[in-house]
Parts: sequence; C-alpha cells; structure tokens
Amino acid sequence: MSQLDAIYRTPLGLLTDLYQLTMAHGYWKLDRADEQAVFHLFFRKPPFGGGYAIAAGLARVVDLIREFHYAPDDLAYLATLVGNDGQPLFGPAFLKYLGEMTFACDVDAIPEGSAVFANEPLIRVRGPLIHAQILESALLNLVNFETLIATKAARVCAAADGDDVLEFGLRRAQGIDGALSASRAAYLGGCAATSNVLAGKLFGIPVRGTHAHSWVMSFTNEAESFEAYAEAMPNNCVFLVDTYDTIAGVQNAIEVGRQLRERGHRMVGIRLDSGDLAYLSIEARQLLDEAGFGDAVIVASNDLDEHLIQDLKHQGATIAVWGVGTKLVTSYDQPALGGVYKLSAIRKADGAWAHRLKLSEQVIKTSIPGILQVRRFENGQGMIADMIFDELTGAGKSPAIVDPKDPTRRKKISANASARDLLVPIARAGTIVYDDEPLEVSRQRAQQEIAKLHPGTRRFANPHEYPVGLEPQLHKLRTRMIDDARDQFLSLAELE
Repeated sequence: MSQLDAIYRTPLGLLTDLYQLTMAHGYWKLDRADEQAVFHLFFRKPPFGGGYAIAAGLARVVDLIREFHYAPDDLAYLATLVGNDGQPLFGPAFLKYLGEMTFACDVDAIPEGSAVFANEPLIRVRGPLIHAQILESALLNLVNFETLIATKAARVCAAADGDDVLEFGLRRAQGIDGALSASRAAYLGGCAATSNVLAGKLFGIPVRGTHAHSWVMSFTNEAESFEAYAEAMPNNCVFLVDTYDTIAGVQNAIEVGRQLRERGHRMVGIRLDSGDLAYLSIEARQLLDEAGFGDAVIVASNDLDEHLIQDLKHQGATIAVWGVGTKLVTSYDQPALGGVYKLSAIRKADGAWAHRLKLSEQVIKTSIPGILQVRRFENGQGMIADMIFDELTGAGKSPAIVDPKDPTRRKKISANASARDLLVPIARAGTIVYDDEPLEVSRQRAQQEIAKLHPGTRRFANPHEYPVGLEPQLHKLRTRMIDDARDQFLSLAELE
C-alpha cells in the first residue's frame, strides 16, 4: 500500500485527536458509554470580519458517518500506544469494544450553501456519549475548512460583481486534501470553475486553464509561442501576455487571433498576471477593441482577493474573468474558522434531559444549553432574523429573540413572517436518511441565500449584524444556569 492509499482511505475512525479516545475509554470504563448526550458544532464569529458564513462540508460528514468504523489495522495501531508508565494506553477489552462499535447517533445539520451566523448549530449530534465524543475532531476538520473557503469564495465573487471567478489555487494549497476540499468549497461559494482537474473529475466542477509562462519561454520568441499554441489548441486560446512586455504581448496575441479567425476559430482572450492590472487591462481592452476583438475577454490573476478585486473595479479595470488562487484556497487573511463542538445536554437515568453549559469569563465563550434548533424568519424582502431555541421547551407562540451577548437587545418578530427550521435530519441511529445532494444544488442555494441578505450584512467593512438571538425561555434558562454556576463557585471560594 502506498502512502497515498494509506492516507486517503476509509474508514476514518483514527481521524481524531488522542484525547477523544482517552475520554471514550474513560466513558467506557465508567460504564457511561451508552449514556445519551447532545453536542452542537458552531462558530463564535463570522470569518474575515464579515457578517455571515456559508455552510459547507456536510457532504464529507455524510461520507464519514456512512463509513464510520474501526478496521483491524486501526485497532492494532491503537494497541501499540502506551501511557507514561510504559503500559498499554488501551486494553484489549476496550479495543474489542471499538472494533464492534456501530455508530448509532442521530445527526441533524444545516444544508450546505445556507447562510449561517455566530452561535447557530451547524450540526447537532444526539446519541451515545462515546459515539458523539469520538466524532468531534473529524466533524470540526471537515466543516471548519470548507465553510471558511466557501465563505471566502462568496466574498470574492461578490467583489467580482457578476464576473466569472476561477479558482487557481492547487499549487499553493495545503496538501492534496486541502486542494480538493478548497476547490469543492470555492465552487459551492460561487466560483465558476477550477484549474484542479482531479477536483473537476471528483466533484463535477468545470475546469479551465490554458498555458503558463514556461510555454512562452520554451520558444525563441513570444509570437512563435502563441502561434504554436494556437496550432495545438485552437479551441482553448487565452494567451498569457506578460512574460516579457505586456503591451507587446497583447499585440502578438491580436496577430495570432487574426490567424485563428481566418482558420474558423476564435481567440477567447488574454491573461494578465503581473504589473498594474488596472492600467494594463484598460490599455489591452483598447487595443483588442480597435483590432476587432471586442468579444475577447481579459483574464487577470496575481495574488487577488476580494479587496484587490473591488479596488481594481473602482479604478475602472476592464477585467472580465478573475483567477484567484493563493488567497482563496489558503484563506490567507484568516487561516481558521474557529468552529467548536460543545456538550449541551445529558439524559439522566430517569429519562429526563439535564442541560449542560460551559461557563467562561468571556461572554462569547459561554455555551448555549439544550437540544437546539434554528428557526429562520423571512419576509418578501429577505431574511429578518434567526431564533435559536430549545426543542425541549419549543419556540414560543410570539416569536422574539434576545441577543446572547447583550440581553438588553431584544427583537420581536412579525407574526406575518414566514419561518422554517434549518437543522434537517442527516442520520437516525447511525443510518443516513439524507438524500445526497448534488454540489450544483448547494451552490445555487448559496447564491439564493446571499441574495436574501441585507446589503449591509454583505458588505466587507463594518457589516450590519444580522439579528440572531435566543428564544426568551432559553435565554432565561441560560441566565439562571450561569447565575447558579457562579453562585456555586463563590460558595466554594468562601469555604476555602
């Protein structure tokens, strides 16, 4: 087996942090493995200082759950791990348990392509404590990255304002999986195509690309290289014109474009990859138009992101297609989403659910207890607000929300607003019940959801904060639990 076969394979039970397995061993040893629990995956702040995120990664989560188990070689590896006393970390009985374990959780999630906001559960896992715990690291790995890249792509496409954006990041991505996941998420977020041919095959994404500087440099001169490329690939001619002198390169492309036209083909356009892109695109556009190539597009690359694209457009750049690589697939300005996975309820021996809350001195890090659902309210103009509520107590008859960061901020929601719950069933007792969704459907959902956001929420700088809050009963419960926890610790401090 090659290293690639060993890495990119199923099952992925070992795609986890060691502490998930040490906790699992503890639950098993204390006879708590089958205790019912609820966990939620969410993020605390939208990325890039923006006002929203685009949910992604669920398709990979479905794959993970569908194939989840521990293979014999996984168990053999775990048997080699030792503790600080040199003794095995996991005994044979626990490893036998893992080998026989069948994933049995209910999983609910917000569909890919949905606009999502801080504190909203993107995924809810309910079932045996040991199963839900073991899943944590893999879920965060799959959802955090693709959500981050889909959101970045949505921002880049917003800056392009209807122009095609091509994802060109394969050579700068973090490894094979980073490249494939980024290509998929970027397309979901709005990119028109990718340069990554394997991603095109695996995910059905359109692929685009022509030639690089090395093609030009391999010939005696630029004109010869363009002529040769036109001869070899007459139906794919976008000429890279900046190897030596950009304006001269445009003129060479025009001449070869005339030759293509005489042979019944069309020059698609030119690509700029360096220099003053605004100035050069304006000059190139004038030359192309004067030569009768008004339909030839100008493609630009060179470390682009949403801010530079927006700036170039303000300068009057005549670029029609944007090739975005490094700063998209690496999420250059924010390398991680910061999603977390928190326990929020445990079922007691009598069958009743006990709420659980993580307390912190930082308000933003205090979790939300309960079995949570998100209800989205809309009117004819778009999205109004999202309510996070506890399914154990319901959403209330008169919709209202309380800001979890500032309880003095409250919002009543019109009774005329339409409402829908965002978390939908993905698995029941470990069996997938969710129909696999084509990537194109998720991509279209992203466009529709973004269009429903207020322009202020979509803007890059100081966006308007979309209203997301707790249902009032849930807010009261959370406040009481915070107060009780603080009182308990104060009492302990006094005893000391």
